Amino acid sequence: MNCERLAVSNRISNLIPYQPGKPIADVKRELGIVGEIIKLASNENPLGPSPLGIAALQAALPTLALYPDGACHALREAVTEKFGLSPDSLIFGNGSDEIIHLLGLTFLEPGDEIVVGDPTFVLYETAATLAGAKTVKVALTAGDMRHDTAAMAAACTEKTRLVFVANPHNPTGSVISKADVEILLAALPPRAFLVLDEAYAEYVEDDPEVPRALDWIKENAPVICLRTFSKLYGLAGFRVGYGVAAPEVIRLINQARSPFNVNLAGQVAAAAALNDTEFIARTKKNNDDGIAQLIAGFEILGLSWLPTRANFIVVNTGRPAKAMFDALLKRGIIVRAFPNDLPTHLRVTIGTPEQNTRFLEALTLCLT
Repeated sequence: MNCERLAVSNRISNLIPYQPGKPIADVKRELGIVGEIIKLASNENPLGPSPLGIAALQAALPTLALYPDGACHALREAVTEKFGLSPDSLIFGNGSDEIIHLLGLTFLEPGDEIVVGDPTFVLYETAATLAGAKTVKVALTAGDMRHDTAAMAAACTEKTRLVFVANPHNPTGSVISKADVEILLAALPPRAFLVLDEAYAEYVEDDPEVPRALDWIKENAPVICLRTFSKLYGLAGFRVGYGVAAPEVIRLINQARSPFNVNLAGQVAAAAALNDTEFIARTKKNNDDGIAQLIAGFEILGLSWLPTRANFIVVNTGRPAKAMFDALLKRGIIVRAFPNDLPTHLRVTIGTPEQNTRFLEALTLCLT
């Protein structure tokens, strides 16, 4: 094809595409593995989806020929009731990923900057790149791999429009404190927002030492909160996420939102899953027990790991990450490697006891 037809904006050519965890079907096809494949790469709930969510979906199946409710009224009501929010402080998206994209469309222009930790979730930079904005990366602290909020505050300038912090952090599992949040808020220039990505917040919601973005939003601070139903609620396949901010902020973001952006099935399942207390408690217990199980296994193997408050853990294998990823893949275990950012580390989703055991057995073989 004529090369002139393929000429595109630098915003596209400079984009770093998101690399998702390898699908189970791809591994079976590429490696010819017949037995069970265990996927511990994408931080999905190993217990499956919320039973209440699935029951609600089954009841809604006859309505799937209809367009979804563009305003997500039932889901909006469920979230506002649970968290004591005003309905107009919410926006829903095709996963919280879409909300990140909408933030870029709404608030970023060429010449603007965002500030992020390094490494962090790549879609923050994607949103900036698509808007022609610059991503300012601030290295995580050595050792415990936490956001260096003092350094991030120092990196803010009059060009800063958005500061992104995942709390708990992806990919390291670390958390920041209330004092850390206050440091960042104090450093924000007049045009900037602090975006607290709380995709894993449910795993630390019982810990009073871990701050909640909603508390600052209720005080009218320049904070935007991101949350998802993909992790603890087990609804990753439905792609439902939401953002919380002051109503005037939400109105602006809504102007960039496509109609019917959240599918009907996802809305129904998410509204029911939100209050599935038995499933939520079972998921948290499995996660706590699984972290302890994996840490015990790492200790036996003489490996170090990063303290985690999410549903995954990062282990230092002492070997090149890509080689370890490939070796585990051949044994039917899919994990996540970040060879450019964490050259000898693997990120491992907390699985069921049986999945964790199989991973540790495979890891032992790969290390010998």
